[in-house]
Amino acid sequence: MTSIIFMGTPEFSVPVLEGLIDEGYEIKAVVTQPDKKVGRKQKITKSPAKIAAEKHDLPIFQPVKLSGSDEMQKLIDMHADLIVTAAYGQFLPTKFLNSVKIAAVNVHGSLLPKYRGGAPIQYSLINGDKETGITIMEMVKKMDAGDIYAQEAIKIEPDDNAGTLFSKLSIVGRDLVLKTLPAIIDGSIKKVPQDPEKVVFSPNITKEQEKLNVDMTAEEANDMIRALNPDPGAYLMIEGKRFKIWKAEIASDSSSLNAGSVVANKGRFAISFADNSVLNLLEVQPSGKKRMDIKSFLNGQGSKFVPGEEIVDR
Repeated sequence: MTSIIFMGTPEFSVPVLEGLIDEGYEIKAVVTQPDKKVGRKQKITKSPAKIAAEKHDLPIFQPVKLSGSDEMQKLIDMHADLIVTAAYGQFLPTKFLNSVKIAAVNVHGSLLPKYRGGAPIQYSLINGDKETGITIMEMVKKMDAGDIYAQEAIKIEPDDNAGTLFSKLSIVGRDLVLKTLPAIIDGSIKKVPQDPEKVVFSPNITKEQEKLNVDMTAEEANDMIRALNPDPGAYLMIEGKRFKIWKAEIASDSSSLNAGSVVANKGRFAISFADNSVLNLLEVQPSGKKRMDIKSFLNGQGSKFVPGEEIVDR
């Protein structure tokens, strides 16, 4: 039986782990990020990968930093056939990558060499791409730079956000890695080097990116809203407070009002953006409130805003 050290953290990684288990691979260990405090109450929360590992009674490792840790040496001493990673969230030392008998394999959420880095799915939305996909690649010390074993593309639908794409791609990743592993194991697969001329990076989303700027067009703002849903969420500053926008659509009309002005608040709540573009807000979260649809917002505090009024803080 082929043995695997599996490394993953978010929900994206769970179908891959479950698929490996169902396919009969021996999972020697599951390595995931440490439990973290979440929300206002700072509740200690396990990663989705840890929850899945516990369900199957698998050994779990959670080093704060893998490199140089006691946990890493224990993993090396397992002499596994493969490492399989899916959104683990840490660099893997060369010593560890080289410790397995066959290969270290990564399930990456983009069509490499486009979007190396920690936020490939988000950047496919931020940049308005029409497709994304999964790459099964060989892991090397340099970030997401290894040779490609296999790829599969999917279309990005107009109503997709980061959450829906993560869900879709986790299934594509599961199926593609299960299809690809036998050829990696028997050595029959042909690896393809990445073209260095086509490399695009997708660094982790920053706090600054969460704030929408009315100098964006409505299309650019909508792409950012989709990219940051469900986490951490994009927002405008209105009357000095964060006003999160969870869902929006590009309006068919245009506006000559200053960017950041209310275009309409009857039947819809529309804000003007750059280049005379207009964004209809569909699901929002005023500061201190729960998420709500736009009808509920307009029936409450949204009714105070007057068309033509510039309400967005710059």
